[in-house]
Amino acid sequence: MLKVAILGFWHVHATGYAETIRDHPGTELVAVWDPDPVRGVEAAERWGVPFVRDLDTVLSSDVEAVVVTTATVEHADVMVRAAAAGKHVFAEKLLGVNLAEVDTILEAARGAGVAFTVALPRLHEHYTLTVDRLLRSGEYGDLTYARVRLAHDGSIKDWLPKRFYDPDEAVGGALTDLGCHPVYLLDHFFGRLPESVSAVYGQMTGRGVDDNSVVTFRYAGGAIGVAETGFVTPGYSPFTIELHWNRASLFYGHGGDGFQLWADGGPRSLEKTEKDAPTPFEQWVTHIATGTVDDANLRAARNLTELVTMANESAASGRSVPRRPE
Repeated sequence: MLKVAILGFWHVHATGYAETIRDHPGTELVAVWDPDPVRGVEAAERWGVPFVRDLDTVLSSDVEAVVVTTATVEHADVMVRAAAAGKHVFAEKLLGVNLAEVDTILEAARGAGVAFTVALPRLHEHYTLTVDRLLRSGEYGDLTYARVRLAHDGSIKDWLPKRFYDPDEAVGGALTDLGCHPVYLLDHFFGRLPESVSAVYGQMTGRGVDDNSVVTFRYAGGAIGVAETGFVTPGYSPFTIELHWNRASLFYGHGGDGFQLWADGGPRSLEKTEKDAPTPFEQWVTHIATGTVDDANLRAARNLTELVTMANESAASGRSVPRRPE
């Protein structure tokens, strides 16, 4: 059994990861650390494991791997220290506050030779894998436009924790949290970074961060990607994907959990849809066992931080932000 500690219960997904560790046949939750001792003790008691007050004590123990769900601003410090201690790391997105932090984290993981995976779960869902097959086929020409929408009612129903509205801790609002999913999906579908990013953020509930957001990505050749998100959308608003090639259009989630394909002037049926792949957590456990590295995952995580950073800059400045050459 792989001994796993959860470092931080800041993120709402931490509880889900605790359940995943419990349910996975090859992992065992053995400890909890949190910079907030009240939050940490509460989580440790809930899961029946020790709360360790000092991070270095956890990292010097026989814990083999850690799930990092602290505030984003704490990621670099916690993850670099965990990697230096030889612990395998499963990371919640965003990976870091900016690209400099991300590169520091990734270099630490590479240097230590630990398995490092970032949670980008929708890349492994059946709808993404089905779109992948169509994109790879080249049957419908060039991708000209893509739109992904994912939103919920966390602000209007007031079920998100208050810390999610702290712009310093959370490094943003709806786009930086929930909007990460549409952003990394668009990055995946286009397979290249955009030339520029334009973002419009709205604050509808007066909490100090965006809770209603639209981001536009402009790619070389004129293609456009649009990411939509928010915390002020009723629960019945579906997660949707919309893709347009030169010769076809594909819709997912419009009117149900299924695809609509239009090509050659009319509707067409998909021959098949793909099945879900193993989750990022399951893949991480496999990488630990096999000593492998998922370079595509780490590249996608780096791109995500770059694109979200550009979107935040665009929204703050009110102008389009060109991608800076590295």
